[in-house]
Amino acid sequence: MKAVIYLLASLGLLCSTIVNAALLNLVPESVEAPAWTILDTQSGQVIAEYNSHEQRAPASMTKMMVAYIALKEIEAGHLKKDEIITATPVVKMVQWDESQMYLKEADQISVDQLLAGLIVMSANDAAVTLAERISGTVPAFIERMNKEAKALGMNDTHFANAPGITMPDHFSSAHDMALLGQALALQTPEYLHYSVMPSFSYNQRFHRATNLALKFDPTVDGLKTGFTKAAGYNLALTAHRPTGNPALPERRLIVVVMGTKNALKRAEVAHTLLNMAYTYTRNEVAIKDKQLIAELPVIKSTLKMFKLETSKPQIVTTSLYDQPYAIDLQTYDTVNQRIMLNTGNGTIQVIDPLQETKTHLNVEIKEKFLTAPLAKVMELATVQVYQNNQLIRTIAIENDVHIEEANFFQKIAIWFKQLFTFFSSDDVEVKTYPLG
Repeated sequence: MKAVIYLLASLGLLCSTIVNAALLNLVPESVEAPAWTILDTQSGQVIAEYNSHEQRAPASMTKMMVAYIALKEIEAGHLKKDEIITATPVVKMVQWDESQMYLKEADQISVDQLLAGLIVMSANDAAVTLAERISGTVPAFIERMNKEAKALGMNDTHFANAPGITMPDHFSSAHDMALLGQALALQTPEYLHYSVMPSFSYNQRFHRATNLALKFDPTVDGLKTGFTKAAGYNLALTAHRPTGNPALPERRLIVVVMGTKNALKRAEVAHTLLNMAYTYTRNEVAIKDKQLIAELPVIKSTLKMFKLETSKPQIVTTSLYDQPYAIDLQTYDTVNQRIMLNTGNGTIQVIDPLQETKTHLNVEIKEKFLTAPLAKVMELATVQVYQNNQLIRTIAIENDVHIEEANFFQKIAIWFKQLFTFFSSDDVEVKTYPLG
């Protein structure tokens, strides 16, 4: 049995998301980066992208994974920020021309200082020192890096070293680095304490943060720069900004640009993409907490109906740009934050963001009824989110189902009740509810 339900946005229980279409269409040549993406961390939707799955050298953006693992170890109680580590001969792996804290064997340094050196100074000796402390050896840590990448869905990525040195089998993509940035912001937000730091000093060596966007935008608080001759200038940029919506008080976006020409250009391009995305998209509350979607009849149990409902509020990212023309980033008004559109008649039109959106979704119920006993995760519904009749997101809804089977006497009672009510499994009915 299929149920089609229309509402204003999306929903979820335990769910996985498939993004079907980017929300904004940009002229690729107008973005001065060979590969880039914009990701909304709360909905998981891609706002816009170009060559986002192209495998490229990530350079020191690799260190985001080192920090992610280290912060997870701290949260698990396997590592402490105030723990003092004695530098081992592993620091000799770092060559004279690499970014470093200039650690020497037998130097003592805290985990907190290593994390600051890793993220702000982009220190390669901090990366290998943390790697060895966490996994025992650097090769073992690299295995951990690839395991974590796989768990995050970073399918374009393979790590061959911890600092981000250029190697043939060391690569990632703008899409994957955005996924890693999302994990840092949501799972290990302590990372942002370091990435927002304007500078860091260690052993009388001063280093200013290379993320230039930190200087001119107070909402920016990360994430990581990277540069090698092979990679070009990379930047994973994030910001958190108020929305004016009490239900969604703050919004975080991530932009990743790879292969730009210089440090200033990567900051300018990433920041313009960030501002445009904030202006011309928004997040909407789609489903309220504990929203009832459907009731599924249950067989062989004293439970008559299984309630399929959301476990938490769900949001969807929608576009506030309704023109059929692709966006030219070169003509974007960075002062007024407006798209300037040349429609071909010689005049430039200012495009204001929409105030309302036309969004609906279809919900397909996967099961006609449930038969006890059950104790497993089941996919019970699929949600397709549309805006202006374009599919922008597909969500497979799963529910952790625990239903006990009725005992012998309870089954007899159920049988008699069914007998008198002419109940059969062929005419069970799924009750669905309007959403939104």
